[in-house]
Amino acid sequence: MKKFDEQRAFDLLGKIGFTRIAGSPEELKVAEMLKAECESFGLQAEIEPFEIESAVVEAQLEVLEPYQKTYTVRGYQCSESTPPEGLTAEFAYVENALPANLTDVRGKIVLGNGFLRVPQFRSVMKAGAAGIITIDGSLRDKLEETDLHQRKLRAALRAFGNVPVVMIRTADAMEIVAKGAKKVKITLKNENVKLTSHNVIAEIKGTEHPEEIISFGAHYDSVEFSKGVYDNGAGSVINMEAARWFMAHPPKRTVKFCWYGSEEIGLEGSKAFVRDHKDELKDHLFMINVDVGGPVLGYDNVAVTAGEELLHYVDYLLKIKGLAAATRQGIYSSDSIPFADSGVPAINFSRDGAQGASFIHNRFDTMAFLSAEALGKTAEIVLEFADTVINAAVFPIERKIPENIREDVDKYLYKKELAEAKEKAE
Repeated sequence: MKKFDEQRAFDLLGKIGFTRIAGSPEELKVAEMLKAECESFGLQAEIEPFEIESAVVEAQLEVLEPYQKTYTVRGYQCSESTPPEGLTAEFAYVENALPANLTDVRGKIVLGNGFLRVPQFRSVMKAGAAGIITIDGSLRDKLEETDLHQRKLRAALRAFGNVPVVMIRTADAMEIVAKGAKKVKITLKNENVKLTSHNVIAEIKGTEHPEEIISFGAHYDSVEFSKGVYDNGAGSVINMEAARWFMAHPPKRTVKFCWYGSEEIGLEGSKAFVRDHKDELKDHLFMINVDVGGPVLGYDNVAVTAGEELLHYVDYLLKIKGLAAATRQGIYSSDSIPFADSGVPAINFSRDGAQGASFIHNRFDTMAFLSAEALGKTAEIVLEFADTVINAAVFPIERKIPENIREDVDKYLYKKELAEAKEKAE
């Protein structure tokens, strides 16, 4: 007997398939839809608000020498504003911001490949750059299909300093470099604001071990321009099917279902959950996360953020049940990270698209390349695993984060670099 209805899940996915960025009215609308869906089959759900950083930004980039042209850009939220007249400086293309790229950039406005992560940003700031330009999109993008996404200069970056930062289209960046830009001007006005995002939380009490909690997680927000059905409406509706199953088949252990907001801007929803439920967290034995799913052409993956014993168990279970998924031990860049950081082991289920057969973080993340059948493949793996483990006579997964996983979590969160920055500031 199937533990889920893949067509019902696919239909719900279509209903929530509209842009719902962090802290927006649309994100709240989907939170309310998920709550109503839970309550339609008798599961009481709550919407928990939390605060996020945002900003209203106006930005412009001009090349002044050796030619003059104004380019369309998006300013980074929470980055430093320029004076009203703008910031004029020499220009330098620093590629991947390696040491040799940064020997002579003090006081200059620099262009880097892609967007700068903590190590590169720290290096650029240490080298004394006065402003930063990052790149978005592809050279093959049509102008009318090139969306400059809103990015935020996150707190983990601002720990190393703050300068005006803007995002430019790849084609425009290539033109600037190819034409040998020497002097540029950034004009950026940043007005920081606070917004409210939301988590949706529901709980089914265990019949035999109510004090032991296993939680399901999936984020329901999307990035700008995207309908976010692959990432991650799919995980949200798979977890809704899990909630239906355990509501109809009461579990031995308490099962908590969490649909997180604001994952796309830095795991803000799951971070808020572990912060606001700190006293309860000691009773969480394990976390099950689902992020991306549904592509017709694709393959299932399982990332075990726990000991090797669980990895072997998952391998055996998949073979016994005749289910196909690649497995590995390691972290997954999603809402399981704050749990692992808090000492709660996790497992992450996903269905990645085959090369060229799926789209993420752009306007092409739509229902067009997804199917109910493909969604069901991941749902079956999730529920076979979850039902077996949650109803085990003795819970088999040690509540422990192995040292190799702990190291990976710390690297992901840039703990060493942030500690050094804090020590330097003090």
